This record gives sequence, C-alpha cells and structure tokens, in this order.
Amino acid sequence: MSGPGFVSPVLFPPPAPRGAPAGGRLIAVADVIDRVTGGVFRLAAWGALVVVLVQLAVVLLRYALGLGSLWLQETAVYAHAGLFLLAAAFTLARGGHVRVDIFYATMAPRRRAWVDALGTLVFLVPFAIVLLWLSVPYAARSWALMERSREASGLPLVFLLKTLIPLFAVLMFCQGVAQLCRALAVLRGDTDAAVDA
Repeated sequence: MSGPGFVSPVLFPPPAPRGAPAGGRLIAVADVIDRVTGGVFRLAAWGALVVVLVQLAVVLLRYALGLGSLWLQETAVYAHAGLFLLAAAFTLARGGHVRVDIFYATMAPRRRAWVDALGTLVFLVPFAIVLLWLSVPYAARSWALMERSREASGLPLVFLLKTLIPLFAVLMFCQGVAQLCRALAVLRGDTDAAVDA
C-alpha cells in the first residue's frame, strides 16, 4: 500500500482510540521507539560482517602477501565502533545490558518497573543528555574541519566516526523513554505491558 496519504503502520501505529487507557498509549510510544532502534540495529548489524571480512583481508594481506593496509585497518575500527554505538539501544530494549540479576530476576513486575523507571530517570537519561551536550560540539568541530585520519594513508572520515557519538546518545535517550513508558504502564496497572521487552 502506498500513496500520499499512506502512513507506515510499522513506524507510526494508528493513534489509540479515544478513551483508551493511558498505558496503551505509553506502550504504543514504546513500540514505535523499539521499531526505530530495531531498524537502526539491523543496519548496524551489517557492521559485524564488515568487521569480519575486512579483518580477514588484513590478516591475509599481511601474512600471505606481506602487505599492510592502514585504510583496511581503520575500516575495521570504524565498522566496529558503528556496530557497538548503533546497536546499544537495541541491546537495552532486549535487556542485554549488564545488571545485577540476583535481585532483579526475583522481583515482582511492579518492583521491576520501579527499578527500571528510577534507573532510567536517575542514570540513563542524565547520562544521555550530558553525552549529547558534550559530543555535539565535538562532532561539529570535526565536521567543520572535515577531519580525517592523522595517518596519510588513513580514512578521511573521522568526522563521520565522531558523529556516531551524539547519535548513540540520542538512540539511548529514546530507548530510555521507551523503557520508562513500559515501566509507567506497568505501574499504572496495564497488565499487558512488558517491562523486559
């Protein structure tokens, strides 16, 4: 289905009907954010293949042919950085970040929701805001200079690499909002809300 009036139900689900519980709206917001971070992850996941193939090429060139390529080595580093910075929000959405599961795993859903909400508000959101505040000027300076590798044969794309830092902060902030929405839905009594997406 396409056309000027078509809005993707994947990225933008239809609004909740009037009178729908607020928990349903919170979950709808969280679902949209999850879809966006999932899409970014699917794109970033290709970075894993790039890292493996480029690193294989570096090793084969060095040990089979006695050749080295700084350009290829930096490509592997850039792909590795992109993979981790862009996939972090998706990992958060899937509960893959480190936490002390000794207590969290045995908690009731409401207590887990409180832990998630407080952890998001006290740690994740301030971290993302400070990182964004500090990294935007850092990346902007790099763009203004069109910063390139310090090595003559390196990649001329350092400014793109540094842009991943504020993008990481934005994705983590958005995923924190999704986590907070799910936790609030549980705390409001929406039994369909999952704290651990």
